[in-house]
Amino acid sequence: MRFHTTTSVASTLRRVTAAVAAVGLTLTVAACTINTGEGEESQGAADQVAQSEEAPKDTITANVEDGDDSTPVADMVDVNSDSKLTEVTLTNEAGGEVEGKKSKDGKKWTASEKLGYGRTYTLEAKNKDETFTAEFTTESPAGQTNAALSPLDGSTVGVGQSVSFQFDTAITDRKAVEDLISIKTTPHVEGAFYWISNQTLRWRPEEYWAPGTKVDVEGDFYGHDLGGGVYGEADRSASFTIGDALRAVVDDSDKTMTIYQNGEVIKTMPVSLGRDGGRWSTPNGVYQIGDQYDRLTMDSNTFGYSEAEGGYITDVDYATQMSYSGIYIHSAPWASWAFGNTNQSHGCINVSPADAKWVYENFKRGDIVEVKNTTGEQLDGHDGLGDWNIPWETWSAGNADQG
Repeated sequence: MRFHTTTSVASTLRRVTAAVAAVGLTLTVAACTINTGEGEESQGAADQVAQSEEAPKDTITANVEDGDDSTPVADMVDVNSDSKLTEVTLTNEAGGEVEGKKSKDGKKWTASEKLGYGRTYTLEAKNKDETFTAEFTTESPAGQTNAALSPLDGSTVGVGQSVSFQFDTAITDRKAVEDLISIKTTPHVEGAFYWISNQTLRWRPEEYWAPGTKVDVEGDFYGHDLGGGVYGEADRSASFTIGDALRAVVDDSDKTMTIYQNGEVIKTMPVSLGRDGGRWSTPNGVYQIGDQYDRLTMDSNTFGYSEAEGGYITDVDYATQMSYSGIYIHSAPWASWAFGNTNQSHGCINVSPADAKWVYENFKRGDIVEVKNTTGEQLDGHDGLGDWNIPWETWSAGNADQG
């Protein structure tokens, strides 16, 4: 019994010792995590410092400056904000408002149109923190020039059609104009610019277009100096399609006009051309079809030839233009005796009324007429519709540096 009791005492002593050790460990750990209050005071002080600093405001910027007296107009006005724009107005001196659109996130506003030359505008934009205001005046060019673009938007034209820009004043910086023009084709077609005159710029491919080709043209002239302080008056754009390949071959050796559609002969008609030899001989070469008139007064005086010099003033039906120098395919009932055997015109291609009407109704702008074997010279490539008579080597080299 004493032995058992002794053992019990020893066990009890060990448990007491372990308990005391555990208490000591607990006290030691507790001592390591005592909160003196200093950390809370430091954090509170940091919070007070952060609160005392003002949060940055959401700012607004624009691509125009307050007080500017020569703001460019080539680009649209745009406004950018760090947060959503709540209001944007852009008005001219007459109170007219320029419309604009916001981006999806509301942080950008862009005008829907370019500004006018020599106008004063007020821009006001707001977000939750800031109001931005700018009053400015746009640039005033020394002069302006307009350009007519051909062919017209939405038209279907022939395989020989050139893209044409006709300016109403002489251009002194040809390269600047070319750089402002974009021509995209589907499928892709390589082409080149060439100046027919100091007011007329053309673009064409090396070979005739393939039927079905889509062409998109843009001339970004407005707001840009085209030389000598003369700025573009307006932008120009057009999209057109190349139609069927309609091509006529006029052969003076047998005095016939053979018409091909997509490579197949569809019609042949007898013709009478310009008188052999001298000023009235029909020039050889490639012509583009231009304007068409159901009735036209043809007057040689407009080309420097009076009636006293053998000229003419004649009304004709179904006139289809082949050159700027006055060569047309037209009805000539007075010359029916000459069709297919004798040249008697002043350079035009005379045909019967029925054939002239067929040409008028079936040919389109840009279709090709090739004239060969006459006693005339070669059609001048600068004639206006004679682009294809300028060799590609010359055309593709360009002449922008000659203006």
